[in-house]
Amino acid sequence: MATYVVSDIHGEYDKFLELLNIIKLKETDTLYVLGDILDRGPHPIKVMKKLMEMPNVICIVGNHEIMALECLEFLSNEITDISLEKLDKEMLENLVTWQYNGSSTTIKEFKELDKESRIEVIEYIKDFLIYEKLSVAAVELARTDITRKFLLVHAGLGNFSPDKAMEDYSLHELVWERADYNVQYFKDVYVITGHTPTQTIKENPKPGFIYKNSNHIAIDCGAHYPGGRLAAICLDTMEEFYTGTSC
Repeated sequence: MATYVVSDIHGEYDKFLELLNIIKLKETDTLYVLGDILDRGPHPIKVMKKLMEMPNVICIVGNHEIMALECLEFLSNEITDISLEKLDKEMLENLVTWQYNGSSTTIKEFKELDKESRIEVIEYIKDFLIYEKLSVAAVELARTDITRKFLLVHAGLGNFSPDKAMEDYSLHELVWERADYNVQYFKDVYVITGHTPTQTIKENPKPGFIYKNSNHIAIDCGAHYPGGRLAAICLDTMEEFYTGTSC
């Protein structure tokens, strides 16, 4: 009964299947996905449908799912005079923003679904968590009285304050604003995030691999980048797993 975390699959279906094979995910294990399943890569809806078939997967929402939810119900309608009347300034801005952020592959596969499947995908995304707090036994220490505490969130804690309760963070602060990896948010809690490809963290001595600093664990290893990896971490052992290459 192990717990794994992965993030920012971005439509890389083949890499996702490869990673599942590498970690040998069992039905008794739990896999958390920290958002950004959609967009950029070739098969975002195919990845989503795979996740929907997996009862041991728990998804946390990313900014790309938020953008999708703002647009998919509109796009699921036929383009008629009535639907065009609903294309107000806000919806147009949402569509343009989403397009700028790589929506084309998501829209293409979504439009290929039948109406019932479209509704199922939308409802599945609506059920995503915003964040998750976990305590996991540190099994590699061979002691049952030691646990690690984790906070799983897509992007970070924007406008962080040690006195700020999680419910006081806005959705934008949790799914868009990047973590400050040089600031230790909590003394006894590891904050695991995606959103920021580790190739772009200038302090990272191994760009494209999981980055750990100040109780942060950044796991977006740029799966959609040329030569990028999809990474997972096992919270029980802190072991890292990668597609395409070894650590």
